Amino acid sequence: MEVNVIGSGLAGSEAALQLAKRGIKVNLYEMRPNVETGAHTTDKCAEFVCSNSLGSYDINSASGLLKHEMEILDGVLINIAKECSVPAGNALAIDRNKFSQTVTNIIENESNINFIREEVTNIPNYPTIIASGPLTSDKFAQSIKEFTKSEHLHFFDAIAPIIEKESINFDTAFWGSRYDKGEASYINCPMNKEQYEKFFDILINAPRIEQHDFEKNAKFFESCLPIEVLASRGVDTLRFGPMKPVGLIDKRTGEKNYAVVQLRQDDSAKTLYNLVGFQTNLKWGSQKELLRSIPGLENCNIVRYGVMHRNTFINSPNLLNPTLQTRKRDDLFFAGQITGTEGYTESIASGLLAGINMAKYLKNENLIELPEETMLGALTHYITNPENKNFQPINSNWGIVPSIELPPKERKNKKLKGELLSKRAIEILIQYKNKNGKI
Repeated sequence: MEVNVIGSGLAGSEAALQLAKRGIKVNLYEMRPNVETGAHTTDKCAEFVCSNSLGSYDINSASGLLKHEMEILDGVLINIAKECSVPAGNALAIDRNKFSQTVTNIIENESNINFIREEVTNIPNYPTIIASGPLTSDKFAQSIKEFTKSEHLHFFDAIAPIIEKESINFDTAFWGSRYDKGEASYINCPMNKEQYEKFFDILINAPRIEQHDFEKNAKFFESCLPIEVLASRGVDTLRFGPMKPVGLIDKRTGEKNYAVVQLRQDDSAKTLYNLVGFQTNLKWGSQKELLRSIPGLENCNIVRYGVMHRNTFINSPNLLNPTLQTRKRDDLFFAGQITGTEGYTESIASGLLAGINMAKYLKNENLIELPEETMLGALTHYITNPENKNFQPINSNWGIVPSIELPPKERKNKKLKGELLSKRAIEILIQYKNKNGKI
């Protein structure tokens, strides 16, 4: 038994490792460094591109529940992420270099994985998992288009800048996590009204990098909107979004702030920090001017500027089953962001499911279709629902999970709802796993 996995990103790496530990030989293809993507900066497996955070690890949040479900299903990358974590309050953030290097080392030393660094330009005619990601090469994208007989959808993803911690002025900046939850692991740069208005004025007037003609009609994914696009919606949009000041008070002064810029640790050495929610497509000179207008960052050293790139995904509701198997061809699966699951955690989870189901397919076993009450089950059912006519990429969220009845007085209690939905999901997943034997 032998399987092709196309792409060694988060989904492809997880899928390959799931297959390998089940004794299945894998040809894992990665086009980097021979073919660049425009967003990746290394040739390593499972590289985190836009951010270094997997989101909340709180089991009572949608994203946190998905992580715990992966642990129950014996995910590989989720455990590596925990080993490579850096402080980030309630979130699971990682040292992205350590993480990708660890995954690469494991893959290169796995006897069941043949790691091949070359571009795949046509879909192979034997068992294959396509996890080529949102930055699929043009040649391979054409092959996918011919197979699906449909146009691809496109949206834009933007990357936030990273700066050196040593260049931050801590006479102004302060450490803290929102509402003092978890460790005080974020660097916070406070603004008063005058400082914010100056920042906003620079932002909305800053020149942007020109888009190519084929990019001009593409759509943004809402949770990755460039900060300049958010700002265009109104002067206070950022103050109620990535720069909201609530729950962030400098204990040295006790003052409430008008706006706050947060920075999150990006490496285990604690030398690099990325700006939370500051994805941008501004020209680099403008980025420097904008960031240095932020109190505490007047002399910041930018080690990576923000960029924007096009993401590609298939129309999964017309193409896939909730098992991530294509309806048109039994031995072909898709996984990762190319399916329309948006987010790092979601990419890993879909790779986990595709790897498990490909192994079951090869062994003539029943494929698993996770209950919709689980977060991964809800996510895969959502992206493969034929009734979803206006399909757009989606993160894990409570809106896609079957609701639960709360007492009349508690119907607006979001915390209680999250607790009950998570408890139900974990119980159902464990029962499902026990009923289906070794998954």
